[in-house]
Amino acid sequence: MSIWWSLHLRREAASVPLARRLLLGTMESAGVDPDISYDLSVALTEACANAVEHGGDDVRGSSCEAYRVTAYLDGDQCRIEVADFGPGFPAGNARAVLRPAGEDAEHGRGLCLIRELADHVQIGNRPGRGGAVVSFDKILKWRTAPALLPA
Repeated sequence: MSIWWSLHLRREAASVPLARRLLLGTMESAGVDPDISYDLSVALTEACANAVEHGGDDVRGSSCEAYRVTAYLDGDQCRIEVADFGPGFPAGNARAVLRPAGEDAEHGRGLCLIRELADHVQIGNRPGRGGAVVSFDKILKWRTAPALLPA
């Protein structure tokens, strides 16, 4: 089975739970194990929160007002990509943002958490357009009776 969807969302905090609920609903309908669905939904929440917080310059009418979430469930794998239209990661320094944050840090844990919850993570800048891209994959496990398959 293959399912994919893409959302173009405003950079507002209210958009984050919308993306999370859509992902959880898709995975429940497809029969994905709830633990895997939860891990991916937390990772998606972190990626979306980063796009909302860091994905632009807040100029009204600019493309920086939005970000895009795309999810692919294909066979036994899920791939999620969150892309914003802001300044992106510092040139040549995208890997530096994956350093663990300090114990009492209030920020800086999102990308590390995504790395812990997913099987494979890629971060970088959108080629030629500006903006950051965070994508991550996870191998899926299934419930015994997927909701979209005949009983």
